[in-house]
Amino acid sequence: APAVKNFTLNFTITNLQFTADLQKPNSRRFKSTEKVMYHYVDPLLQRSSIGPAYIGCKVTAFRSTKNRDDTGVDAICSCRDEPSDPKFNRTTVYHELSRMTNGITKLGHYSLNSQSLYVNG
Repeated sequence: APAVKNFTLNFTITNLQFTADLQKPNSRRFKSTEKVMYHYVDPLLQRSSIGPAYIGCKVTAFRSTKNRDDTGVDAICSCRDEPSDPKFNRTTVYHELSRMTNGITKLGHYSLNSQSLYVNG
């Protein structure tokens, strides 16, 4: 089996009000919001430098931020770590995601806090 490299992806959505049901992984709201995140995030990472090696992301949490009108998103993402696959470089992926989200301001119909994107290998 190919080796797998995990990395974290965090960002804050400024037009998704945090509610208690977003904290519950089995709630309808968590599951529907999670699907929307995959709908927007997966294509970006597939078009990034790690695209051919990209496996997917799993939302681990939606969290409250200092501004209760915002919702933080935490995800663990995976890519294959094979010699023939593109190498994961967190700085490169950060810059690519920044560019693909209009300077970390837009993710589909969501608005992002431009200072909130974090990619950690």
